[in-house]
Formats: sequence, C-alpha cells, structure tokens
Amino acid sequence: MNIDLNKLHPYPFEKLNALKSGISPPAVLTHIALSIGEPKHPPPEFVRETLANALDKLSAYPLTKGLPELRGTIAEWLCQRFSLQTVCPETQVLPVNGTREALFAFAQVIINRSHEPVVMSPNPFYQIYEGAALLAGARLHFLNCTEGNAFCPDWASVSPEIWQQCQLIYICSPGNPSGAVLDIDTLQSLIQLADQYDFTIASDECYSEIYPDENHPPIGLLEACAQMGRHNYDRCVVFHSLSKRSNLPGLRSGFVAGDSRILANFLRYRTYHGCAMPVPSQLASIAAWRDEQHVRDNRHQYRQKFAIFREILEPVLPLSMPDAGFYLWADTRAANIGSDEDFARELFRQQHITVLPGRYLARTADGINPGENRVRMALVAPLEECREAAMRIRRFVEAAQQRG
Repeated sequence: MNIDLNKLHPYPFEKLNALKSGISPPAVLTHIALSIGEPKHPPPEFVRETLANALDKLSAYPLTKGLPELRGTIAEWLCQRFSLQTVCPETQVLPVNGTREALFAFAQVIINRSHEPVVMSPNPFYQIYEGAALLAGARLHFLNCTEGNAFCPDWASVSPEIWQQCQLIYICSPGNPSGAVLDIDTLQSLIQLADQYDFTIASDECYSEIYPDENHPPIGLLEACAQMGRHNYDRCVVFHSLSKRSNLPGLRSGFVAGDSRILANFLRYRTYHGCAMPVPSQLASIAAWRDEQHVRDNRHQYRQKFAIFREILEPVLPLSMPDAGFYLWADTRAANIGSDEDFARELFRQQHITVLPGRYLARTADGINPGENRVRMALVAPLEECREAAMRIRRFVEAAQQRG
C-alpha cells in the first residue's frame, strides 16, 4: 500500500458524523442540512433535455481531450466572462469530470518528488488540496486566512526558503468557506512571485458565478494575467465547474484552462488515468456554458436567501456577508455556547439543523486553527427552508444568550 495514505486526515463530514453520533434531535422538526455545499436548486430543464436526447452517444468511447465543440464553447465563455483577448481551445482548455478530481490529479502532475517539494494552501481550505499534496509526496505550508487579513492569504508572511521549495500553490477565489475574493493586485503579485520562484498557481474558481452584484463579478486568475499582457497564462491554471454555476453537481462537469505547456502534460497524465467525460455529458455541458439566464436566476435566489439570513439572524448573531459564493462563515462566540463544535452539536440536538464546525476545515498553523469559533452554513436549501433554518437558529442563539 502507498504509505502516504496514512497521512490523510478524516474528511470533515466524517468528523461531523462522529460529532452528531448518538444525538436524537426533535422528531417534530424536519432536518435542514446547511453543512454540505451541494446546490439544491433545480437543474436547468434544457440541460436535462440535451442530456436525455444524447444518450445514444453512450455507444462511443469519449476522448480524454473532449469534443472540439465543448472546448470551443468553454474558450468563448472564458473570453466573455473574464474579458480575455484569446483562449486557444486546442491547447489551453481541457474538460474534466468536475473540479474535485482535477484539483487532486493536478498535483500528481506538477510535483517533482526529488526536490523536497512544498505545496501552499489557504487555511481553512478545501481538503482535496491537502490530500493531493500529501499523495504527491509534498509538504504542506498553510497560510492562515483570518478576519485580520480579510480571510485572504498573506504572501508577505512566507519566507524566501519556503518560496524556494514551493512547486505549487492552491488558491480559492471566491474562497471556501469565507467567500473572500482576491483582488487584481493580490493576484498579480502572486503571478510575479511565481515567475521569481518558478512555481505553478492552481486557482479554484468554482464559486466565481455566485456573487451579489451583477455589475461586479469576481475577477479570475486568467483575467489578472491578461491585464499584465500575459496571454500565454504562463504558470497559471484555473479550475471551473458547472456544479455551483448551473446546479449540476451530479453531471460531474468542469474544465481546466491556462498554460498550454502544463495542460499538455496534464492531458498526457489524464489519458493514462482514464477519466474522459462521457459524450452525453459533454453535449449537456455545451448547452449549460452557452446560457447565462439560468445563472442570473440562480444568483437572484442566493441573494434572497442571504437577505433572509441577515434580516433574521444579525440581531443576535453578527454576520459578515461574503464577497461571493453561497456560504456564511459565522462567528459563534456571540452565542455563548462554547466552541464551534459545541455550537454545531447543540444546534443539531435542539433544532435539527446541521452546520459544519470551522475547525474541521482547517489545520493548526503558527499556533492557531483559523476555523475555531466559526461554523460554515451553506445556503443551498430552497428559499422557505432557509427561512425556517434562520428562524430556528435565532431561537437557538437567543435561548443560549438568555441562559448565559
């Protein structure tokens, strides 16, 4: 067996299940899950129809590189969405089966084990980054993202020695769980560091299409490159998905785009990996990437849910609205209940609502776990269910504050 498997931590939801084990919440209350970032809005009907009408294509083996029509559609979408001059569908785009498997596989391609490699990651983080780094034979260096630094990594805190060893850095913008968006100056400073120290930037942008202001979409890494005149996107690769954007987590459809030299090697790896996207899924993906109305409608629903949570909860539990994404990264200290684990356990026990303790999404680094005293609430449930959840959480917090 691969001995590096022993380095993997339990997944956050394993810890959450253990935390809830043996608890019997009130049977009169239906369960409301705010713990998992799985969109619950209906998938677009036209995507479902496209998928159903293409089932005869299951008789053909798909190419790992994907259909030219899909790559071309993705390239057009990238240029429109991020104001790019050009993206080559042949060399700078590669379809993948969702960003999760691609983010993991990417480290296996990039990391050179013979050079004591370091992979940098924000902290808190999506746990795939950690698992990918460990199984590629790298050491993790975490950058704490706290309220004091607007939940963004502080590149200036990294020593030259760590930069010299760094081969790959994962960034997530909009961030999971905070929703923080990295600005143009931050992204361009990181690109300059990549040039100086010769590492690759993997930008997880799967939440980029969920944002509060239609006139101010989050900037992306390729957009930051383009504004520097860097149209080859050297050392930069972005990861996008239809899961959040189009409410299609079960389609397992996304793409990577950027540096053609890196993507050529990634394609070679994936050809052996055997992870080509089925042709019906590719055709359904083309339909989804070509339509923006359903994405605007999706954003409208999330804006409504954030407004409900803010109206109902903010009087008793201070909430910081995210720059983008569908998570609330709530500070639990005002509830006077104890730790983030205590908050999550008692909320489930008393109100039959599941949220995720923040410490499960982070590691202790520089003496702190930046997820402590926070919980992640995913506003993915239908509107009225979110309203009910907000009201129950308010009753829960008010009762705790009265006891305190």
